[in-house]
Order: sequence, then structure tokens, then C-alpha cells
Amino acid sequence: MLFYVSLFAIVALIVLALHRYRFSIAPYLPEVPHRVKSLFPRLNNYIPLSTFADQAGAGMSSSNFDIEANILDGDSRTGLDEHGTQEVMEIMRRERVNFDQARLIRHNRILASNGIDPSGMPLDSKAITHL
Repeated sequence: MLFYVSLFAIVALIVLALHRYRFSIAPYLPEVPHRVKSLFPRLNNYIPLSTFADQAGAGMSSSNFDIEANILDGDSRTGLDEHGTQEVMEIMRRERVNFDQARLIRHNRILASNGIDPSGMPLDSKAITHL
């Protein structure tokens, strides 16, 4: 019985470690063959958005955050951060909010993970905020 419990614990730890470090492990994994992708149709829907034009076409632009101005100015950069773009699109899909609201939600999460409340004040009680 203890053997099965320890075996389950080891497998669970491996799965958690793979999930935690999936973005750093993914570049070293081999490409999934086409026949495997055909078994999972949701895998075929992912298309990376690597240019400003692609990102603007996917709704990643607004009057407050105008990517189209970058396109018209001939910006030579490749586009927005791919990981951040995916996070914002996931927030837009999951929470059914627009682009600006999704950016605000993502920004507040980043602030919270760094110990800062949405107003910009540190949450650390020992922080000196005024003299």
C-alpha cells in the first residue's frame, strides 16, 4: 500500500514540476507529429501573433493603446511580448472583458505578485512611503 502511495506522490511531483516549468522545457521538446495533432483539434487553433499587424488584427489595440499607429509609423520591432499577449487574450476570453480591461487586470496581477496594491502603494508594512 505504501508503495502505491509513494508512486502516486512521485508521479504527482513530476507532473507538477513539468507544469510549473513548461515554458522553459518546451523549446527542448520535439515537435508533435501531425497525426497526433489531428487527434486533438484544439491544438490546431493556436497561431502565434508575432507582428503588430497580427496583434492588431486579433483585437490587441484600442484608443488607449494604439498598435495601429506603430504599423503606420513603420515600427521595426517584431510586436508585443508573446507571453504577455497570450495572457491578455486569455483574460479577455475567460473574463469576457475588452482589451483595456484585460491589460489592467494583468497589470494588477503583476503588481500583486510583487507586493504592490492597485494604487501603487507597497503592501509591506515596513515600507516607508512618506517622510
